[in-house]
Amino acid sequence: MRSDRIPEKPRILIATTEIPAGLAVERQLALDGYLVERIHDSKGVLRLMGRQPFDVIVLDMALGEEGNVDLISYARRRSLASQLILLCDVGKIERAIEGVRRGAFFYLPRTSQPSDVALVIGKAVRARGAEAVAQRYEQELFAETIGETKAMKRVVELITKVAPTDSTVLLLGESGTGKEVLANTIHQLSARRDMPFIAINCAALPDQLLESEMFGHVKGAFTGADADKKGLFEEADGGTIFLDEIGDMALVTQAKLLRVLQNGEIRRVGASVSGRVDVRVIAATHHDLEKAVETRAFREDLYFRLNVIQIRIPPLRERMDALPKLARHFTARFAKQYGKPAQGLDEASQALLRNYDYPGNVRELQSILEHAVIMSEGELIHAHDLPDRVQHGSSPRLALPDYASNSLPTIVDMEAQLIRTALDRLNNNQTEAAKRLGISRSTLWRKMKEYGIQV
Repeated sequence: MRSDRIPEKPRILIATTEIPAGLAVERQLALDGYLVERIHDSKGVLRLMGRQPFDVIVLDMALGEEGNVDLISYARRRSLASQLILLCDVGKIERAIEGVRRGAFFYLPRTSQPSDVALVIGKAVRARGAEAVAQRYEQELFAETIGETKAMKRVVELITKVAPTDSTVLLLGESGTGKEVLANTIHQLSARRDMPFIAINCAALPDQLLESEMFGHVKGAFTGADADKKGLFEEADGGTIFLDEIGDMALVTQAKLLRVLQNGEIRRVGASVSGRVDVRVIAATHHDLEKAVETRAFREDLYFRLNVIQIRIPPLRERMDALPKLARHFTARFAKQYGKPAQGLDEASQALLRNYDYPGNVRELQSILEHAVIMSEGELIHAHDLPDRVQHGSSPRLALPDYASNSLPTIVDMEAQLIRTALDRLNNNQTEAAKRLGISRSTLWRKMKEYGIQV
């Protein structure tokens, strides 16, 4: 199906206080083959939007004023798939622009000619068709690679229900299970899909830098703050922000995040006044947050704010039915990326992949197949193209240096290896690793950067 094809008999709702103008637009649309409903009061708009779907809604903003109703928000909630066109008075353009920022397709003056309104409606219908095709493709790809186990079907069911809302979502699962992919899927299936999606790894930055990245800072707030900087929450205004590994966030930053979730209020580091943002928050962690609350490592009030909708993502070893489709997906992607002829895997390599434990989950499978595609020579990937750990059926586990060896490691080598081992044994929990190593989290972060250690 062509993405720009106009759907058969698109349904249009015209909601305006101007009866003659509404009738003229309806006649114009009827000539173009549209099915049109026309209404002239706010109660009628609420009734119709709640009763049936429309491809396009033409909404006179004056209707909301007469009933003191936020019709734009209602339309976005009840008619998520509809394209919204706003009609406004010339003196109230700013309100219409705000409506577009909140997801409306376009705005027009109420005095526009019926032919102009019909022209914009036609464009909205075509955009709606293209959007529907794109959404179907995303959903099919998501369903194809996620697996058919009962647990994953439950994940898909929850995502489908929660995506159209603005509810906060907490994703739980091991590292590499695809939490960011699921967060982005939720964003793409929501009314915020045309606004920014921004991801932050809370474990990758020291506390002060994380706070500055999230909320911004003013000039002179700290050493090196040479100018005002907008934070990622401001950058994501109107969209979605994904806070990965939120269990590693410092308590002082947790308090500031709680303020955002409670009333949309943010304050840049060093600022004396606060601002407001409209951002949906999706958080993720591999930690047991309930246990962290008990030990007071995580705020209880923040936990309950985040835990509105909780989605647990099973590790790859518990949904191996998805392995063949994931393998085909990654093989095709990397073959195209590297210009290789690989199209699939032979039986021996498939058997090795099935028998591997995947401690790094989907992220590790992706890395394995990138390696295999690069090493492959023909259309099939063979067992010898896979990394050694997969060929030998062993998961990677780091060990301390062999002190009895004739070739002694340097202090730097030992320190770097000790950090790697601690992170590996603690599932990349940097806070716990720093605690066990007897150093601060900022010191650990600095040493990881110095030694090129990535998690």
